[in-house]
Amino acid sequence: MTATGIDFGTTNSVVAQWLGDDADVLLLDAQHIDADWRHPGFEYLFPSVVGISSLRRGALFGWEAKLRSEEAAEACKRLLKDDEYVTIQGRRFAATTVAAGVFQAMRKGAEDNLAAIDRAVITVPANATGAARYRTRAAAQFAGIEVLALLNEPTAAAISYVHELQEARTILVFDWGGGTIDVTVLDYQDGFFEELASRGVTELGGLEIDRRLRDLILERAPARSVWTPGQERQFALDVERSKIRLSSEDSVRITTPDGDEVTVWQEELEEAVTDLVDRALAPVQQCLTDLHMAPLDVDAVLMIGGTSQIPSVRAAVAEVMQQQPVEVDVCNPMTAVARGASIAAAVLSGEVEGVIQVATSHALGTVVTDDTGQRKFSQIIPRNSPLPWKERKNYTPRRDNARELAVEIWEGDPERPLDHPDNVRLTDLRLTYREPRAREDSRFLLEYTYDTNGLLHVKATLERTGEEVLNEEVKSFSSGGPTPAVSRELEDLLTGSTTRRPLPAQPGKRDAGSAPAVLVLDGSNLAWIGRSPRQPGVYGSDDRPSYAQLLSARDALASRYPDAVLHVVVDATFRHKVAEEERAAVDSALSTGELSQPPAGTEGKGDALVTAIAEDTRGIVVTNDNYVELQGRYPWLRDKDRVLGATLSQGMWVFTPRTCVPPRHRIAPATVPRQTQALIPPGPGPIPTFRYHRPHEE
Repeated sequence: MTATGIDFGTTNSVVAQWLGDDADVLLLDAQHIDADWRHPGFEYLFPSVVGISSLRRGALFGWEAKLRSEEAAEACKRLLKDDEYVTIQGRRFAATTVAAGVFQAMRKGAEDNLAAIDRAVITVPANATGAARYRTRAAAQFAGIEVLALLNEPTAAAISYVHELQEARTILVFDWGGGTIDVTVLDYQDGFFEELASRGVTELGGLEIDRRLRDLILERAPARSVWTPGQERQFALDVERSKIRLSSEDSVRITTPDGDEVTVWQEELEEAVTDLVDRALAPVQQCLTDLHMAPLDVDAVLMIGGTSQIPSVRAAVAEVMQQQPVEVDVCNPMTAVARGASIAAAVLSGEVEGVIQVATSHALGTVVTDDTGQRKFSQIIPRNSPLPWKERKNYTPRRDNARELAVEIWEGDPERPLDHPDNVRLTDLRLTYREPRAREDSRFLLEYTYDTNGLLHVKATLERTGEEVLNEEVKSFSSGGPTPAVSRELEDLLTGSTTRRPLPAQPGKRDAGSAPAVLVLDGSNLAWIGRSPRQPGVYGSDDRPSYAQLLSARDALASRYPDAVLHVVVDATFRHKVAEEERAAVDSALSTGELSQPPAGTEGKGDALVTAIAEDTRGIVVTNDNYVELQGRYPWLRDKDRVLGATLSQGMWVFTPRTCVPPRHRIAPATVPRQTQALIPPGPGPIPTFRYHRPHEE
């Protein structure tokens, strides 16, 4: 099998293969490029886009999707961190599914050009989270590609560069593409690569610069009419193409959908993005500081990714590093990553001599609670540790006789507060004791093993007996739940089926113990559990709904029902009621579709949207509300198995079947006690527990 490298990019992807003495970049989709997009080197790009056209059945990918779609979804790679959803013709597809479609389309493009992609090294941003790495690997595997390894993009570019030179070098890679900025310092000697440090900023790339250019144009020619989706899409393409031209031309003329012509000069765009460039330079200084290095300690500066080729960006990096970056004919900013990945694939396949050593971009650890009740990041594997790496640490439960502990798996920066955006909770794992023990007898060694693919295995053993109480690979992530049933969704995406598949049985007639296909969460209700909206201030900080509490309920449901589709609905006023520090996260979730809300003033508020979604999908509602006003319209609320109640007890979520009680004036008083007793019947099968007793670090 041919050693293949895939640069899976936010905006564009590239594939290269090792042919025995050099890497060859494949043409996958060049025949579909329009004349006005034929810039040098673009024939090697495969846009990471999925689209729909009324003239074709099924999804379009690559240049066809980018240039000929009536509706398109871009940047699915960015969404893999949380496995957010992409909406295509009214049907929601998980980002993992869309990414799998892109991989499969690249594989087919290679086959059409007489090449095969069966096994590959796939690149990821140096600062990609564990969840994003896992889902990238899963997407490729669903597309029929065996993943040899996940390789950081800067490392791949450096491999491509030194392959020609074969001399010892300290290299700084400035990787600024469509989605992220990553800066990595590497050392190369005698065929051995080592990542010394890596820093970056997520969601800072060409997409943000496109928005600045769009704003610049609309300041001079504001929209005079409501543009159609087709006009919006064409304008977005014109903006992106104009940005690319401004890297080599002094000015461009852009026509808006209203027919207004606007001239933008290169200097104007550079001034408009000055603050973005400054933010992109910060990781350069962070890496040098981490390593106690001066700029001239670096032998070569590689600039890769389309955004890095903006003249003002190259000039700024040259000034900071006190040297000129390597020329583009030596390190091609668009193809170097794919070429390096194919060389790495050849090394792993034994076709080329060499050793590739990668390092962690984030610290890995857990969370403990100190004697004051303060939660803090407890580091187990430090940032910049060479992979594979194994480390373990002692912990003691805070209570005697614990039967279970929730072990939170975190990655990020232990030097920052736990609630800092750089710190991400990957998931919770359950540590289970066979019998209750005293605290001192319950002490355990928590061991993390982090492999070269950035995949984490967690094991815990009792310190005194060596008994194993936890042994699990992290496959489920709190930001979005487990990887969905991609195979079925991928089939629907490729064939153009946008109709939701029916449930295996009608509501109320499901087999005992069968899992629900759709859960509709009354998010506002879950966020208020244990809190008091009627007596603000009486309960201190508990007089507001908690978005964090809502997320914990969602994650518990995702763990219990891993194949279910979850809809989370909140009232239109929810973002105004949560604590101020949670509003930015709520706004982000609303903008990405992770949360849904009705327009302000909608009759029935969020309850109406919850029941409408459950009606359309034949789903199960998760709420403790009775929906008295809605029972007449939706009588199935009083049916068995259509509603789950939620209880939060000692940090543990328990979900049990319930029915909505009919309004009191419609039933005889004598039946009330009997109906009330039926509110929380025992559920079928074991009820999972999610205890959040925090371990104590030794």
